Amino acid sequence: MSAEKRTICVVGGTGAEGSGLALRWAKAGHRVIIGSRDGAKAKAAADELNARLGGQALRGAASASGVEAADVVVLTVPFAAQIATVEGFKDKLNGKILVDVTVPLVPPKVARVQLPASDSCVVALQALLGDGVRVVSAFQNVSAHKLKDPDYQIDCDVLVTGDDKEARAVAIALAADAGLRGIDAGPLANSVVAEALTSALIHINRTYKIPDAGIRITGLP
Repeated sequence: MSAEKRTICVVGGTGAEGSGLALRWAKAGHRVIIGSRDGAKAKAAADELNARLGGQALRGAASASGVEAADVVVLTVPFAAQIATVEGFKDKLNGKILVDVTVPLVPPKVARVQLPASDSCVVALQALLGDGVRVVSAFQNVSAHKLKDPDYQIDCDVLVTGDDKEARAVAIALAADAGLRGIDAGPLANSVVAEALTSALIHINRTYKIPDAGIRITGLP
């Protein structure tokens, strides 16, 4: 696990993916804030996770308040809500690392790749926020329901992309703290690979009747 303990706000932390990551990071010793548009809902989600861990490592807050208190922000909301959600706390992100887990899924054909005009929805978010925010793309291809069991060893690598090397390293360390192997996959433009891969994995799950297809990068020690 990483030596440095951080304050992490998981925006969308009441959902399956966000709450699973929050649970694992809290267990690893990080200070975790569950962020939501509804502060009461966020508090209830944090209370539930604290009960599972037997402590008070998490707290809930309205997203803007949680983002302001954090040094790393993790965005785990549906694609349709990505931009609108960030617009709600854009002014509080300057100088922070934003780890975006967004996948451009367009229902009902979520098993078909449907990339936005910008190719990568995370690249588009970096363009919106500017150089004052270090945006990293990660965690798109991890099974949400397996994250919720903090003791389960997930057989999946995490592709981490971003234009700032130090920010990528932070996300890789957070992946390790969540029990995953983070792989430095280069600049943010490469995020399109992980974003598109999610639809292919959904198709694989359906075809082979499995819940959690993932990826492994071979050839590494």
